Amino acid sequence: MPSVAFYTLGCKVNFYDTEAIWQLFKNQGYEQVDFEQTADVYLINTCTVTNTGDKKSRQIIRRAVRRNPDAVIAVTGCYAQTSPAEIMAIPGVDLVIGTQDREKLMSFVTDIQNDRKPVNAVRNIMKTREFEELDVPDFAERTRAFLKIQEGCNNFCTFCIIPWSRGLSRSRKPESVLNQARQLVASGYKEIVLTGIHTGGYGDDLENYRLANLLSDLDKIDGLERIRISSIEASQIDDEMIAILNSSPKMCRHLHIPLQAGNDEILKRMRRKYTTAEFAEKITRLHEAMPGVAITTDVIVGFPGETEEQFESGYRFMEQLKFAEMHVFPYSKRTGTPAARMEDQMDEEVKHERVHKLIELSERMQAAYGREWVGRVLDVIPEREAKGSEGMGLVSGYTDNYLQVVLNGDESLIGKLCRVRITDSGVNECRGELLEVARGEALPVALQA
Repeated sequence: MPSVAFYTLGCKVNFYDTEAIWQLFKNQGYEQVDFEQTADVYLINTCTVTNTGDKKSRQIIRRAVRRNPDAVIAVTGCYAQTSPAEIMAIPGVDLVIGTQDREKLMSFVTDIQNDRKPVNAVRNIMKTREFEELDVPDFAERTRAFLKIQEGCNNFCTFCIIPWSRGLSRSRKPESVLNQARQLVASGYKEIVLTGIHTGGYGDDLENYRLANLLSDLDKIDGLERIRISSIEASQIDDEMIAILNSSPKMCRHLHIPLQAGNDEILKRMRRKYTTAEFAEKITRLHEAMPGVAITTDVIVGFPGETEEQFESGYRFMEQLKFAEMHVFPYSKRTGTPAARMEDQMDEEVKHERVHKLIELSERMQAAYGREWVGRVLDVIPEREAKGSEGMGLVSGYTDNYLQVVLNGDESLIGKLCRVRITDSGVNECRGELLEVARGEALPVALQA
C-alpha cells in the first residue's frame, strides 16, 4: 500500500485543507504515516503570514527530501502560492500547487511518479472566482467538525499578505455547506465550527444570501447541537447577524472578533474598517443579545509608529471591553506588505515588553471571566482524556462559551453532551462535576451513584 505523510504549518484553514487533501489520497488507496517515517509522498502545507513562516516551510521541505530522496515531494499552501519559484529551486521538490487546483493533485502525483519531471502548477490566484470544493467527512481524533465555508479576503490590511496568497473572497454554495453539515451530523458530530480565511465575508459574492442566512438554515438541521463561528470582523456584525445570534439556542456564546489595535490612528494605518467606538458599540450589543458571551480577540503590538501613549490608550480600551481572552502578537514585518515599508519600525525590546503587559492583562481577564461561571451548570462535550491525568478518570472538553473544563469521567463520555457544574476556575481551564449525560443517555457505570 503506498504511503503519504503530511506536515501542516499555519492556521486552522490550512489544517482543514490538509484533511481534505488526505481524503484524496485515501480514496486512491494510500495509508497515512507519521512525517518522520519513510513515505512514498510527502506533502507540506505551507504558511506565509510572516517571513519566519516562509523560513520554517523551507526547513520542513528540506527535511522531507532528506527523509526519502526517492519520494514525491509536494508543496501546497500560502507560501507555495506566493513564491513557487523559490520552492521549485529547492533540490528534490517535485510539485508546487499553491492554494487552488488541489483536486488535480493526485493526477500530478501519478504523472511525477511515472516520469519524475517537476511540476509548477501555481496559477494567478487573483483571477480565481470559484470556491474550491474539498469535503472532509470526518476528522481524526476530533469531536468538533470544521466546515470551510469561505476562501480569500478583500480587506487588504497593510500588515497582511494573505489576499495575495488566497485571492479575493469566494463563498461556498449554501446547499453544499448544508449538505456537508448534514453528513457531519450523521457521522456523529454535535458541534460544527464554520471556518474560512475571512469567515464573516461569507455571502459577499452571493445574491441575497449572507452569513446570517446560512446560520439560520444550519439552525434547522436536526441533531446539530452547536454552531461555532471561528472568527468574524466587527464590521460584519449587523442587525441581522445579532438577531440570529440572539434567537438560536445552537449558536455558541463565543465569538472571536479581531481588534488588532485599541487606537484609532493605528487602526487607520492598518487599514482596518472600524474605529474603537464602533468596535465597542458592537461588543456592547453582543453582550446584550447573548448574555454571558465570551468575546476573544487578536491584538498586534508594536505596529510601525505606535507611541507609548497610543499603546497605553489601547491597553485601557481593551481592559474596559473585558475580553474573555486575547491572542497577543508582536508586529512582524512581512515583505511585500505596505506596513513593511512604513517608517518608524518599532524596537524589538519595546514590542516584547508591550506584548508581556497585554498577556498579563489577558490572563487577568480570562481568570475573571472563568470565575463568573463557578457554581453554574453548563454543557460540556468532552474531547479527550485530560492532559497529565492518565488513569485518574478525568476528561477534558469545552463549553459553548469556550471554557475548557476538566471533569470526572472516562473515555465513554467523549463526544457526548454532558451537563456539568463548574466547581473551580483558572486562567486556562476550569474544573467541573459531571451531573448527567444529555439526551437521555445513561451515565457510565463507574459514575452511577
